[in-house]
Amino acid sequence: MTTAYTRALSFLVVNFLIATVVAVGLVSLAGAADYAIAGLSDPGVVTRYGVVVAKVVADAAAVVCIGALLQVAFLVPPQKSGTVAPDGYAGLRVALLAAWSWFAGALASMYFSAADGAGRPVAEVLAPAGLLELLDVIEQPKAWLITALIALMVAVGCHLTLAWKWSAVLFFVALAGLVPIAVTGHSAAGGAHDVATNSLLYHVAGAALWVGGLVAILGLGWRGSPHLGLATRRYSKLALICWIVMAASGAINALVRIAPADLLTSDYGLLLIGKIAALLILGVFGHQQRRHGIRAVSDGAGSGRLVQLAVVEILIMFVTVGVAVALSRTPPPQESAVNPTRMEVLIGYNLGGPPTVARLLFDWRFDLIYGILPLVLAGLYLAGVRRLRRRGIQWPWGRTAAWLAGCFMLLIATSSGIGRYAPAMFSVHMVAHMLLTMIVPVLLVLGGPVTLALRAIPPARQDNPPGAREWLLALVHSRLTRVLTHPVVALALFVSSFYGLYFSDLFSAALDDHWAHLAMNAHFLLTGYLFYWVAIGIDPAPRRLPAVGRLGLVFAALPFHAFFGVAMMNRQTVLGSLFYEQLALPWVPNLLADQRLGGGLAWAGGELPVFVVLVALFIQWSRSDAREARRLDRREEASGDADLAAYNAMLKQLSGRRESGR
Repeated sequence: MTTAYTRALSFLVVNFLIATVVAVGLVSLAGAADYAIAGLSDPGVVTRYGVVVAKVVADAAAVVCIGALLQVAFLVPPQKSGTVAPDGYAGLRVALLAAWSWFAGALASMYFSAADGAGRPVAEVLAPAGLLELLDVIEQPKAWLITALIALMVAVGCHLTLAWKWSAVLFFVALAGLVPIAVTGHSAAGGAHDVATNSLLYHVAGAALWVGGLVAILGLGWRGSPHLGLATRRYSKLALICWIVMAASGAINALVRIAPADLLTSDYGLLLIGKIAALLILGVFGHQQRRHGIRAVSDGAGSGRLVQLAVVEILIMFVTVGVAVALSRTPPPQESAVNPTRMEVLIGYNLGGPPTVARLLFDWRFDLIYGILPLVLAGLYLAGVRRLRRRGIQWPWGRTAAWLAGCFMLLIATSSGIGRYAPAMFSVHMVAHMLLTMIVPVLLVLGGPVTLALRAIPPARQDNPPGAREWLLALVHSRLTRVLTHPVVALALFVSSFYGLYFSDLFSAALDDHWAHLAMNAHFLLTGYLFYWVAIGIDPAPRRLPAVGRLGLVFAALPFHAFFGVAMMNRQTVLGSLFYEQLALPWVPNLLADQRLGGGLAWAGGELPVFVVLVALFIQWSRSDAREARRLDRREEASGDADLAAYNAMLKQLSGRRESGR
C-alpha cells in the first residue's frame, strides 16, 4: 500500500507541474494585456503568475479530493461494520492530503486574486486591513475564501471519520466547494450570465468527476485492488455522462462568451480551440478504455492495459486543466462583445415588454438547471414504472400523473415566461415562489418517488459497493432526515421560506446575483417538499403522523401563510428597491403597488394547494379505513369467525347469569 501510495503521489506531483507549466506558459503569451483592458496597473510578475500557480494547485487538488471520495463512497465496498475497507482507507488518505492542498491553494488564491483584481503587488494585501478592504469590493477573493473554508471542512472530516456513510457526505460537500468560483468571474458578468453560469456549473462538476474518478481508478490499479473491475465499470458509465455534459456545457458557455468569427483571431478563441481539441482526444481515450481496458480486467488479463490508458489520459487531462486555468485568466475579446443593456447586466437578458398572459405562457427562456431537472426526474420516474411493469407489478396511474404534473409545473415556474420575468418583477417572482413552494412539492410527494425507487432499483450484490438503493435507504433512515421530518422542524422551515427571506435583508441581497436565485429556488423546493412529505406524503418517513396529526399540521400552517400575504399587502417599504430602481422597468412605475400585488397573489394563491392537500388527506384517510376493514375481514376468514363466535358466547353467558339471578 505504501509503494502504491508513493507512486500515486509522485505521479500527481508530476501532473501538477505539467499543468502549471502549461498554464503559466499560455498566460505569459498575453503578458499584461488583460490589466490594460481592465484599466488596472500591472501588479508585477509574482502576482501575475502567482495567481495562476495558486489556481492550478487549488483546481488539481480539488479534483483529486473529489475523485478519492467518489472511490470511498461509491466505487469500493465498505466492511460489514460500516467502516471503510482497505481500499476505502487508502482513498481517505488521498482525499485528506488533497483537501489540505486544496485549502492551501484556495487560501493563496484568495490573496493573489485580491491583489490581481486591484492591480497591486501581493505583498500589499498581506496585511489584514488591506485584505478586508479588497474582500468587501471584489467577488473572486470572497469566493476563494468560501472555497478554502469548505476544503478545510473536508480535510477535518477525512481526518475524523472512517464511516462510509460520512464519506458520501464529504463527497457532496467537496462538490459544493466547486460552486463559489464557478458562479464568479467571466461567466457571472455581462449579458446572458444566467446561461453562462449554469453551463459552467455543469462543466466544472463534470470535469471534477471525470478527472478525479480516473485518478482514483489508476490508484486502485496500482494497488492491485480486487474491486478494480467493478469500480472501473461503474466509473466508465459516469465518465461517459461527464464527457457528454462537458461537451454540451462547454459549447453553450463558449457561444455565450465569444463569437465564432473570433475563434481564430483572439487569444481566448485559440485557447478555447485547444481545450476543445483536448476534450475530443480524451473522448477517444475514454472509448478505448471502455473497449479494451475494462474488457481486459473483466477477462482476468490484468490491469496493465487499463493502467496504460489511464496514465496517458490523466496526462492529457492535467494539460487540459492548465489550458482551462489560462482560459479563466484571459478575458473574452472585446471586439466581439456588444455593449449589454442595463437589463442584460442585471438579469442577463432583455424583456420584450409587460408580462401579458401570452408572454407569461409562451415567452420561454430555458433554465439549464431547473429546466433540465424536471426532464431528468420525469425520465427516471417513467423508467422506474416501466421496470416494474416488466416484472408484472402495477404502479398506480394517479401517482405517475401527479409526478409528471409536478415536473411540468417545475418547468413552467422556472423556464416559461413566469421564470423569465420573475427576477425582474416582485409580483411575478411571488407567483414562481408559490408554484415552487406550494404546488410543485404537493404533486411530487403524491407521486411517491421513494417507494417507486425502492421497488424498481435492485439491491447491490453481496460484497459490492452500496448502490443507489442502499444510499436511498440510508438517507431516508438517517438522523438528519429524522430531524428534518419532525413536524415542528418541517413547519418551521416551511414558514421560514416566507418570513426569513422577505422580512430580512436576504431577499434584497440576493437580487443582484444569479447564484442566489438558484439557491432561493432550491430552498423553496426542498422546504416545500419536506413539509408536504410529512403532511400528505405516500413515501415511508422516519416519523409517520396519523391522519388527524397531518390535518392539524396543514391547518397550523394556514395562519402563517395568510398573515404573510396580508403583511406584504400592507408593507410601506419596497423590498430590493435599489435593484428594481436600477432595472427601471417602464411598465412597473410603482414598485410598491407591484409588491402589494405580489402579496395579494401570495394570500389568494394559498387556497388552491390547501384544497388539494385536504382532498389528498381525505382520500388517504378513506383508503386507510378501507385497508383496515379488509385486514379485519381477512382475519375473520382465516379464524373462521372465531371472534364473532366468542362474542356471541359471551352474550349468551351473560344472559344465563341474569336468568339464574332471578
